[in-house]
Order: sequence, then structure tokens, then C-alpha cells
Amino acid sequence: MASPVLDTSPARPPAASPPPVRRTRLSALPEVRWAALSTVAFLAAFPLDLAGAPAWAWGPLYAVCYVAGGWEPGWAGLQALREKTLDVDLLMVVAALGAAAIGQYLDGGLLIVIFAVSGALEALATRRTADSVRGLLDLAPARAVRLRADGTEEAVDAAALTVGDTVLVRPGERLPADGTVVDGASDVDQATITGEPLPVAKTPGDQVFAGTLNGTGALRVAVGKDPADSVIARIVAMVEEASATKAPTQLFIEKIEQRYSVGVVVATLALFSLPLAFGAAFEETLLRAMTFMIVASPCAVVLATMPPLLSAIANAGRHGVLVKSCVVMERLGAVDRVALDKTGTLTEGAPRVAEVRVLPGSPLTEDQVLALAAAAELPSEHPLARAVVAAARERGLPLAGAEEFSSAPGRGVRALVDGRKVEVGRPGEASGAVREAEAAGRTAVEVAVDGVPVAVLGITDRLREGAPAAVAALTRLTGTAPTLLTGDGEPAARSVAAETGITDVRAGLLPEDKAAAVQAWEREGRRTLVVGDGVNDAPALAAAHTGIAMGRAGSDLALETADAVVVRDELATVPAVVALSRRARRLVTQNLVIAGVCIGALVVWDLAGHLPLPLGVAGHEGSTVLVGLNGLRLLRESAWRRAASA
Repeated sequence: MASPVLDTSPARPPAASPPPVRRTRLSALPEVRWAALSTVAFLAAFPLDLAGAPAWAWGPLYAVCYVAGGWEPGWAGLQALREKTLDVDLLMVVAALGAAAIGQYLDGGLLIVIFAVSGALEALATRRTADSVRGLLDLAPARAVRLRADGTEEAVDAAALTVGDTVLVRPGERLPADGTVVDGASDVDQATITGEPLPVAKTPGDQVFAGTLNGTGALRVAVGKDPADSVIARIVAMVEEASATKAPTQLFIEKIEQRYSVGVVVATLALFSLPLAFGAAFEETLLRAMTFMIVASPCAVVLATMPPLLSAIANAGRHGVLVKSCVVMERLGAVDRVALDKTGTLTEGAPRVAEVRVLPGSPLTEDQVLALAAAAELPSEHPLARAVVAAARERGLPLAGAEEFSSAPGRGVRALVDGRKVEVGRPGEASGAVREAEAAGRTAVEVAVDGVPVAVLGITDRLREGAPAAVAALTRLTGTAPTLLTGDGEPAARSVAAETGITDVRAGLLPEDKAAAVQAWEREGRRTLVVGDGVNDAPALAAAHTGIAMGRAGSDLALETADAVVVRDELATVPAVVALSRRARRLVTQNLVIAGVCIGALVVWDLAGHLPLPLGVAGHEGSTVLVGLNGLRLLRESAWRRAASA
């Protein structure tokens, strides 16, 4: 009698989306608070001063303005001076105090306010970058259920877990730490870490990761790593230095800043002392010298590079691309060649049934063969077995119960399905159907019923969603079609290349072969971007001009070696971040031009004519605010959308 039809589709809780990134409130930044206090005091003193009110009414307000907006840059400048370096911040504070010393309280206050606002804008861009990175840590729960030696439960902070602790993870909860399953079985949604689209079956002995979502079963997990060393924490540690590192252009500017600042001081002293030596009026000479110091100071040049690059890093982080530093963000825009890995990069690393070849003479149809094979494979946990079962479910085929199931490693499975002996596994001989499947780059799996081969299943890796579009976008951006570098065989590589539009295929490569190919391009002067995910990709990632790792949890070495990480394995974000980098580089160039023109014009005006101090302050510090705001444009969502459509 036929076995009853089983409903084998497990009920799963809906997939939970990652927690939203917590944005730092403006009031939480000390730079913003001091800038706000300085601005409010200035706006209160300004009308009183203009209206001719007595000095006691507006004087204290100007004092608050000066102290609130100038104490931090002034203190930082003095600290730098102790190290025998002249900081541009100190120049601004000295200029403001010099203006106040000759009675120009309004002008000095305006300088302090605009300079404080510029610093607050830079601090905001930096903090938003940190928020995007730190938002990943919100994936892991703050509390965990730890099991005592006697089996009782206790709720503890997840950060207090230590290696060797056992935690209980109930259905629908997120895992608090990396570890190994010691008891229970469940499906775990690892999409937030590995990008896998389907939950992964977890049984005793399987590794699990902090921040992933448990399915319908309860799991007991032995903590294998300190929470500070989890996959999420390691990714965060790699990119936290983003706001502290400087792009090459910024480093160059800082190299010349010291000499430039010394030159400004020398020129200011000359403009003050030489006219006095020839009998010029003291107040007028001091005012002219202070005006020169203000307009010649390189504030706008210093701020020209960091806001665009930091804003680009923050925007990319919000969309799942964690760029390690401003150096990397700038380098990404310079790439002119791309090399892609296959498995786990262009493909998902999740096998699927691509075809069912019914052998001549078989009385069964495709659906009948697939239903029998899936019923026999249902108890198996092998990835190919899951692919066969998934294919049957996609077609809506009912799966009968399997009896007398057995599995032979490396050979396949056997089971009794509806009274028939079904075998699914390695082909016994290389038939024409087997050769055709393998020639197409697919893994051939033979299905036999009652000892007679009836069909060959062609199983291949599932192409990552958007892979052809990503390849086309990279081709448009660099002017050269990407190259496929893979350790897989030629047929499988050619099949994926044909689906994605890649013509340059290099298959069967060892890790050192991949690195050698990249090094050859670099010697030719090409700036190569390598995108990979595995340990075998690490040498090529290290050799490349820039390396991007797909954020798969098992590829620790690739994550450490790469310059950027695509956390959710969305391949479409790779050309998007390259396009965003190119826009950031254009904004840096725009800012440098704006800053150079403004400084040059104001200096010439002051030296050749008479530049009023208020105009000098407004012109120079206005250009500083302008370049800062110009860079912050890349924080907007529209900037990412434009980059993604490039």
C-alpha cells in the first residue's frame, strides 16, 4: 500500500530584518553642543552690539561665544605646540583674539562661530560613520540565557559570556555568541552574516554565529568565542579605524600644513612689523595682519578631503558595504580592472537542480523522477539532497514517505518510496546524459529505480541575484570586462561566465595562481579590484590595488585581508561603492578648487588693497563651511541611489 503523503515543509517564523542603525543625536556630540552654545551667544550679542547697547549687555555674551567655540581648538593647538607643531586651529583662535584685542569683537566672534560650526560638521560626519559600523553590533542580543551546571537557567548580559558557557536559544531568538550546537536541531537564518537566502539546518556539532536568527527549534550552544571576538565584532574592529585614517590626498595636505602654517605666521609678523618700522598706525597695521592670517589659513583645504570620504564611508556602511578607511574609499574610485571569484561571489554557494534528463526507455516523467528522488533524499542533510528536495517543492510535487533510508558517504542515498527501491547518488558509468551534464559545468547525480537508471539530475550552483547586472555595471565603470578567476574546473567556470557576460575566464587556479595574475596586472600599471570570499582568495585580495570580500562567516582570512566587506553578500553593491568613491573623489577635487580660489582671491585682495576683516572672515570661513557641506552631500540616500544606477 502506498505510504501517506507527508507535509514536509517546516513552519518557520518570518525572517527578521536587521535592527535599524541607531543614529547619534546631534545633542550627544560635544562639538555640536559647544558650537550651538557659541552660536546662540553670538546671535544674542550681535543685535545688542549693533543697537549700541552698553558693553556690559553684550560683552559677557561675546565672552561666552569665544570660550564655547574656541576652547577646544585652542587647547588642541596648544597641545600640538608642545609637540613642536603649529596647528591651524591655533591660528584661527589667535586671529579671533587678535580681532577682539583691537575692538573687533563682532568679527572675532563670527570667526569663532563659523570655525566651531565647521568642526561640528566634521564631527557629525565622523560619528555617523561610527554609527553605521557599530549598528552591526545591534544584531546580537544584549541578554542571553546561560545554563548552570545543574541545568537551571540564568539571564545574563551577552557581553559577560565566556568560552565554554552553554546558552539556550529559543525559537525566534537571535544567537548571543559564536559557538557550536551541543543539543537540539533547528534552521538558523544566517542571511545577516553570510548572505545565505535560506535558513541553514543546524544540529549538534554545527557552528553558529552571533546575531543570526534561530528558527523553530530550541538550541543549546557552547560558546566558542568571547563576544568581543565574534564574526560581527571582528568586522567592526576591521573598519572602526575608518574615521582615524587619512586618504593620500589628506596626508599630503597634512605634510604641507605645518610648513604652510609657519609661512603664514612669518608673513603675518612681517605684515605687522615692517609697516610699523616705517611709521604706520598700530591699529590699522594689526587689523591688516590679522585679516591676512585669517584669509591665508588653510582651513578650507584641510576640510576639503575628509567630509566627502567619510560621508561616502557612512553611506556605504548603511547599505552593507563596510569600507575600512578613507584610503580605501579613495582607492576604490581609481580601479580600472576587476577580477571576480566564482563560488560564493558570482554564485551563492547553494546548489540547485538545473535540469532533469530522463534516460531513453524510462517509463517515468521528469516530475515523477524528481518526486521519487526528493522523497528518498528528504531525510538527508547533504547540500545536494536539499537541492533536490527544494526543486521538487518548487514544482509543487507531493513527497511520499521514505522507508529503510540509508546513506553512504560519497555514494548517495537509498530508500524505499511507494514500494520502489530508489537510489540517488554518483553515476555508475559515464553515460551520454552524464557527459552532457558535466560538459555544461553541472554536477551529475544519477537516479535509479529498482536498480535501473532512469534519469540524471544536473545540479549547479545558484547564480547570485543581480550578478549579470553587476558585471555589466563594473564593465561600464572601468571600461574593461571583469575577469573570472576560479579554482573550479573549466566547464563550471565557462557556464557561470556565459550567464554573467564574462568572456575572460581563468579556471583551475591555485591561490598562488590567482595572486600571480593580479600581480601581473599591477606590474602593467592596472589598478585591480579583486572580489572574493574564501581563504583561497586571500593572496589575490592582498596583492590587488583594492580587495573586497563577500561577508561569509567562514572566510576569516579573506575578511582580514580585504579592504572592504560586503556584509550581506549583495553583489550589486560592489559597482555602487566604486561609483560612490568616484563621486567622492570628484567632490574632493571640487573642494580643493573652491578652497584654493577663495584663499588666493582673499590674499591678493588683502595684499593689493584693503580687505575689511568682516569680509575676510565671511569669505574664508564661508568657503570652509561650503566645502564641508559639499562633502556631506554624500550622506544622502539619493547619493547611493545615483551610485547604484551608474
